Amino acid sequence: MTISNDDELQALKEIGAIVARALAAMGKALEPGITTAELDGIGRAYLERHGARPAPELAYDFPGATCISVNEEIAHGIPGERRILAGDLVNIDVSAEKDGFYGDTGASFAVPPVKPRLERLCRDGRRALWAGIGQVGAGKPLAGIGQAVGRFADKNGYTLVRNLASHGVGRSLHEEPTEIATWPDKRERRTMTNGLVFTVEPFLSLGADWAEQGDSDRWTLYSEPCAPTVQYEHTVVATPRGAVVLTLPG
Repeated sequence: MTISNDDELQALKEIGAIVARALAAMGKALEPGITTAELDGIGRAYLERHGARPAPELAYDFPGATCISVNEEIAHGIPGERRILAGDLVNIDVSAEKDGFYGDTGASFAVPPVKPRLERLCRDGRRALWAGIGQVGAGKPLAGIGQAVGRFADKNGYTLVRNLASHGVGRSLHEEPTEIATWPDKRERRTMTNGLVFTVEPFLSLGADWAEQGDSDRWTLYSEPCAPTVQYEHTVVATPRGAVVLTLPG
C-alpha cells in the first residue's frame, strides 16, 4: 500500500496502536504456567474490544487470533495447551484489521529467570530491528534495510534467518512489495516510494539461518539448525524524513 492522504495515515496509526497495545497486554501477562491458548485469548479480547479483527484468521483461516512460538518454534506457532515455563523464549506476533486497514507487529520475550545469552539476544534483536528501520526513507533502496541488519548481526556474532522476510501491508496482511530481505541480498534492486507501507522484521539467531516446517501441523516453523531465535517487528511508512513507525502503543 502507498498512502495517498492523511485519512489513510490516521487509520493505519489507529490499527497500529491497537495491535501494539494487544502485544503489550500479552507480554505483560506472560508468566510460567499460562498456556499459549490463554495468552492468545488475552490478545483476542483486546482486539475485539477495540473493534479489530485478528488478521491470521481473517486472511488465512489460521487456528488462532495471534501467532505464539516457543523456544524451538520461531514463527506461526498455533496457540494451544502448551504451558509456558520459566526460562522459555516466546515470540508473539499480532496482526489485525479495522475498517479495511491492517497493522502487524511482533516481539520476543524471555520468561524469567533469563539466561544472560538470551537476555543479550533479546536486547540485540530490538537493536537489529532499529538498525533496519534506520534505513527506511522515500527514495532509498530497500536493500539498505537488509544490509544494515546484516552488518549488525555480523559485528555482534549472530546469524539471520534468511527465508522469513518483511512484506508490504496496509489494505491486506501481505501485499506488494513482497519478500523484503532483512539480510544482505545483492539481487534486491527496488526503491522505497513516498508513502510505502511495509514491515521490518528481522529474525536474529544464535546459529539458525533457515526456518523449516515441522511435522505436527502445516503452520509452525522451526529454527534450522535448532538455535535460540528472536523476531521484533514494526509496520512503517517510508517518508522523505525517514520512517514513520505505525505500531507504537501511543
